[in-house]
This record gives sequence, C-alpha cells and structure tokens, in this order.
Amino acid sequence: MTHRQALLVIDMQKGSFTIETPRYDTEGVVYRINKLTSRFRNQQLPVIYIQHDGTGSGEFEKNSTEWENLDELTVLSNDIRIDKYANDVFYKSRLQSTLEELNVDELVITGCATDFCVESTIQSALTKEFKIVVVKDGHTTADRPHLKAWEIITHYNWVWQNMLPTQGSIKVKSFEEIIKD
Repeated sequence: MTHRQALLVIDMQKGSFTIETPRYDTEGVVYRINKLTSRFRNQQLPVIYIQHDGTGSGEFEKNSTEWENLDELTVLSNDIRIDKYANDVFYKSRLQSTLEELNVDELVITGCATDFCVESTIQSALTKEFKIVVVKDGHTTADRPHLKAWEIITHYNWVWQNMLPTQGSIKVKSFEEIIKD
C-alpha cells in the first residue's frame, strides 16, 4: 500500500456543543479543523466527517439538528460522511472499508470528545495497524466531575505521546507542526 493520509473529524455535531455541554476551546478547535480540511482538500487527500447516529435512542437521531455538524465547520459536498454507532468509529460502520478503498494507511485525528470517541477510535485504529497523528490542539471535550477539560486533553495527549503500541504507530503533533510539515 502506498502511504496516504486521511483527516478524520469526529463528532463535531451540534448536539455535543450546547449551552449545557460547553466544550473546551471550541472556536480554536473549529478554526484548526477548517484549516486542516482545506489543506487536505488542496492536496487531494480525503476529509472524513464522522457523525454519531443515535437512531432509535432519542438522541442524535440521523438528520436531526443535534446530529448535524456545527455550522462553523466547512463541510463540502465531496467530503466523505460516515455514521458511527458507538464510541469507536470503526464499530459496525463503513470506515474500515472506505479507508481500504482509498488506500489510506495514516489517519490524522481531530474531533470531540477526547476521552470517549477520539480515544476509542485511536485505540481501535492502532489495532488495525494504522499510523496515527493526533492533532494535539485539534480535539476537545467537556469538564468532567473530577477534571477540567483542558486537564483531560493534556492527559490524553501525554498518554498518546508516550504510548508504545503493539500495532500501528502514533504521534501527537500540534496544528502548527502539522501545517509546517
């Protein structure tokens, strides 16, 4: 397989960014995601928007307002959209087959929520032998009862940076580092 990247934008949906569920540095994360999607498109690399589909659960029902991506994101008609049904994007979705069709072996990962969907997707991608680049300042989450969002983000960036995966590989790079590459 030739080396080819894809950008994953995980769960940047209206239902996760409400007054009741504020996310850390939303404006900054959206800005960086939009800059990265533009760069990937200019290099003719896939941009994949992942949206949680909670059909039947009463939350994140497909095509509902809360299911939609944030208005501030620049989503183009030729971007790929994939529904997910659990924290792990690979679980019962068409992500794996889509990546195989596109000959992608490296995932640049952004999105929401660091400690749930971003984390479980990274772990799953590693077991599938993908190379991973986590955008250090391109993922977000909310405060939890015992930790502030910025602490969670800092913690997971540290975990990923210091991980010794048995499959695949993982790097954590800031938006600025990625733009300079």
